[in-house]
Amino acid sequence: MIGAKSGTAAAHRMGTTRMAGTGHKTVIVAIDQGTTSSRAIVFSPDMAVLAVAQQEFPQHFPASGWVEHDPEDIWTGVVTTVREALAKAGRTAAEVAGIGITNQRETVVVWDRASGKPIHRAIVWQDRRTSATCARLREEGHEALVQARTGLVIDPYFSGTKLAWILDEVPGARARAEAGELAFGTIDAFLLWRLTGSKVHATDATNASRTMLFDIHRGAWDEELCRLLRVPMAILPEVKDSACAFGTTDPALFGGAITIGGMAGDQQAATVGQACFRPGMMKSTYGTGCFALLNTGSEAVASRNKLLTTIAYQLGGKRTYALEGSIFVAGAAVQWLRDGLGIVKLAGETGALAAASDPNQEVILVPAFVGLGAPYWDADCRGAIFGLTRGTGPKEMARAALESVCFQTADLLGAMMADWPGAGGAGTVLRVDGGMVASDWTMQRLADLLDAPVDRPKVLETTALGAAYLAGLSQGVCPEPEVFAKGWALDHRFTPAMDGETRRLKLARWKDAVERTLTRR
Repeated sequence: MIGAKSGTAAAHRMGTTRMAGTGHKTVIVAIDQGTTSSRAIVFSPDMAVLAVAQQEFPQHFPASGWVEHDPEDIWTGVVTTVREALAKAGRTAAEVAGIGITNQRETVVVWDRASGKPIHRAIVWQDRRTSATCARLREEGHEALVQARTGLVIDPYFSGTKLAWILDEVPGARARAEAGELAFGTIDAFLLWRLTGSKVHATDATNASRTMLFDIHRGAWDEELCRLLRVPMAILPEVKDSACAFGTTDPALFGGAITIGGMAGDQQAATVGQACFRPGMMKSTYGTGCFALLNTGSEAVASRNKLLTTIAYQLGGKRTYALEGSIFVAGAAVQWLRDGLGIVKLAGETGALAAASDPNQEVILVPAFVGLGAPYWDADCRGAIFGLTRGTGPKEMARAALESVCFQTADLLGAMMADWPGAGGAGTVLRVDGGMVASDWTMQRLADLLDAPVDRPKVLETTALGAAYLAGLSQGVCPEPEVFAKGWALDHRFTPAMDGETRRLKLARWKDAVERTLTRR
């Protein structure tokens, strides 16, 4: 069974605890470092949001398919938002039990250990510059090894080839890396290094599992894969549990030292925040992209349908695994309608437009703006629109953009059911979060196309919530997962209302459109 019946909206509050032994430390801070903005959220011990601060930062597109961030922009935004959120909440560093960090995954930073300065802009998870390298690795027959060790496919999405690109392209970088002068990390590790005053170079198992360099079965960096991708092991961070004492912040940053007690990649943090702790539970997060994770427990299920096998979280040295489907464009399709086409001024307008669209027009958008992720993994295909008529207008385009997210989710759920016997069945429930889930129209269409209930929780800040919970768990101020899970509360359940034949025809049109778009058939 995917998910579990949520009960009623009167479920217990999240993770209430007496904060035993913590004295005056009464809040937890989550750093949620995303693709387009950095946020800090202050939580009470029972996981109520006390204050939020957010700061966007520039996106850099130096070439077609290339996406970069300035790590200094990210660092400045994180420090600023933590200070602002604490001020809004009226709390000081002395009152913070711990900080949890969650981050955009696979984004690569390389910095000088002595100065702490990045040697190149961060290469973002969306970046496709290493497509040719990945194609060569596949042609040379390395994909089976990579998948067996890491649970991943060979794709520019993951960190390893981006890291190798920086070492090759920045003059002197490779020699300096081999000499131990440089440090590599995903955004979590870079922030940890800066927050601790250059004292701690570490990451957690979830972020490590996204690099294409980490053996998810042994829980260790893999020497053979590092040689294959030409990455010196001296550059890699230490890998720790998702909930542990990573280090303490430089007192000068926030007016006192604060323990950093939790770290997890954004999708794994959302899995924790959605309390998907039992095998068979599934969540799907709708942000810039869409990422669905199915908890498979202690079993690292090898996908036969181009899903990823990844670490959902690691607690007390014990790894819990998940099957993951990664969609590169979800909310980004709505941003395209707003910023690229000017069809809407606000993203929230799309649901009403879709509801008023002409049902007789079957417009299909395949949003392969940066290629397609799971289960297709075609880095070279590009977006396409099918079914246009003279009558097609903003309403039909809005519906096509929203439906594209639902269609892609249906692809992922189908692949998960095929990969793992524990998925699917009459009890199938999908827990959802992220900005797009505020649209009732989209969530209803999702339930219709999945032919399964979709549960939207009361607490929508699930990514930050997961990071805060991990920090609170490590510091003894939050309860064990079984107790925390009892506090998950339902806002609304969307149940399927579409007839079977309409669903079948819509899914068939989608499949046909995707097949026409793919370059690898």
